[in-house]
Amino acid sequence: MPAKVLIPDPLRQFTGNKAEVSLEGNTVRELLSSLTQEYQYLHRHLYTDAGELRAYINVYVNNDDIRQLNKESTPVGEKDVISIIPSIAGG
Repeated sequence: MPAKVLIPDPLRQFTGNKAEVSLEGNTVRELLSSLTQEYQYLHRHLYTDAGELRAYINVYVNNDDIRQLNKESTPVGEKDVISIIPSIAGG
């Protein structure tokens, strides 16, 4: 069964204005790979040229930051909600 990935407002222009998408994958890495394969323009906003998740992109599985779990190797299930949250700078 697919997991739900929530797309933040600033990135929705790359997903046809979808606020959420359902994708197959067993880990965060697999889900993000599926996401960027389906919505190719999103890749450069999530990943560096070296293929690393950008430092200002925060990813949560339910309410847990993947940096505090197993990073992109964090397992996901069909009831999990994955949130992509870009950091916002301001003053």
